[in-house]
Amino acid sequence: MNFELQPTLEDAIVRLEPLQANDFEKLYAIACDPMIWEQHPNPDRYQKPIFETFFKGAIDSKAAFLIYDNQTHQLIGCTRYYEWDEKAKSIAIGYTFLAKSHWGTKYNQAAKTLLFNHAFQYVEKLIFHIGEYNIRSQKAIAKLGATQIGKIEMAYYGETPKYNFVYEIHKVDWVKPL
Repeated sequence: MNFELQPTLEDAIVRLEPLQANDFEKLYAIACDPMIWEQHPNPDRYQKPIFETFFKGAIDSKAAFLIYDNQTHQLIGCTRYYEWDEKAKSIAIGYTFLAKSHWGTKYNQAAKTLLFNHAFQYVEKLIFHIGEYNIRSQKAIAKLGATQIGKIEMAYYGETPKYNFVYEIHKVDWVKPL
């Protein structure tokens, strides 16, 4: 079975659409908010030249998605798969950000649930790299059942290496939220 890394995924809450090269300006309109990045290992990502590097990495991944609110059809963020390892039957999910208006709501969980359900058709383990000071994201991924397993220094696409905690969730442990 061939893992399709960039399908359109949808439920009643969100729609994930493949990121396209011409999506830069509309995505940057959300990403330019410094508060989105304040806990991130690269807190200057709200600056246009820095975000351009992030966006290029997303396009080059061929596994990134725009996140839309399915009630309003408003663009609310971005996420992606990365580090697909067919032999280890694992893939990472991350580079996720949401507009502040959608923080602490059902939208992150809905987007991650779609990504998890799709990926678990092909892999046995999901991996997450979350900045050591990104408390919001650490709490959010723990709510979905991921377990912290370590800490590594890693470089995001085109950016300086920073420390991240590593989390994982195994297919056998995945309990779909109600």
